[in-house]
Amino acid sequence: MPAPRPPIPHVGLDLVDVPRFEAALARHADGLARRVFTAAEWAYAATRPAERARVLAVRFAAKEAVLKALGTGWGRGASFRDVEVVGGGRSAPRLVLRGTVGRLAAAAGLSITISLSHAGNTAAAVAVAVPVAAPPARRPARRAKAASPKVPAPRKRPRRR
Repeated sequence: MPAPRPPIPHVGLDLVDVPRFEAALARHADGLARRVFTAAEWAYAATRPAERARVLAVRFAAKEAVLKALGTGWGRGASFRDVEVVGGGRSAPRLVLRGTVGRLAAAAGLSITISLSHAGNTAAAVAVAVPVAAPPARRPARRAKAASPKVPAPRKRPRRR
C-alpha cells in the first residue's frame, strides 16, 4: 500500500488597486465601515491617517484571499466581517475568523495564515490554508503478559519402523 500523500495547502491571492479603493472609500466610507471592516480594523486604520486607504485596502485583499483559500468566495453566508486582520505594520498580521467563515474553516480542519504587502499602487494579500494535524491516535496501553511457568515442550518419540 503506498504511503499516504501529505495534505495539500489551499492558497488564496488578491490584489487591490489602492487609488480605486481610496475613491470607493471616499464615496462609501460609512457602508464599508459597517459591512466590510470590524471596529478594530477601522480603529487601527485611524491610527495611520496618512496611509488609511493602503491599510484598509490590504485588509480588504486579505478578506478576499482568505475566502479564496477556503474555496467558498463570498457565498454560503460568509460575511466580510467574519474575517478580521489583527496586527500588521511592525507585527506579523494574524487572522481572527468568526461566524460562518470560522465554522467553515473549523469544519474543513484548516488553519489559515496570511501575508500582506504593498507595491506602488497595489495592495496584496496571500492566504494559505493548511490542514490542522490531528493529534496522534492514542494506542491502548499494552497489557502485561501474565507470567506463565516454563513448561517444557513435549518430547517427540522416535518413530518405530
